Amino acid sequence: MNRFANKKTSSHMLRRVITSIAGMCLAVTVLLWGISAVRQSSDDSQIDSLRQAIVRSAVHCYAMKGRYPESLDYIKDHYGISWNTDRYLVDYEITGANLMPDVTVFPIADKEAPHAD
Repeated sequence: MNRFANKKTSSHMLRRVITSIAGMCLAVTVLLWGISAVRQSSDDSQIDSLRQAIVRSAVHCYAMKGRYPESLDYIKDHYGISWNTDRYLVDYEITGANLMPDVTVFPIADKEAPHAD
């Protein structure tokens, strides 16, 4: 009978457990990274869609009335555009009745995020 058989088996088993744990940690890390990437892509798409909807509404108003809307409130009231004001800040700058307004949409940081003191 081999005196060292138990030692080899236990070190081999320990190596297998460590390898399994490392593999699971790697899989969880890749999964979390993937979820984060999908979320960021979705947020970017929502921002772009909101901006395009506001611009289309402004252009439609110009086509119908010969001037761009004077405010976001006009677009909300007459074109049915709405958005989550807790998630997005919309900057609508007009420079004249016949000049295309500058529309910028900013994401608002999550309020649940911990603050650094």
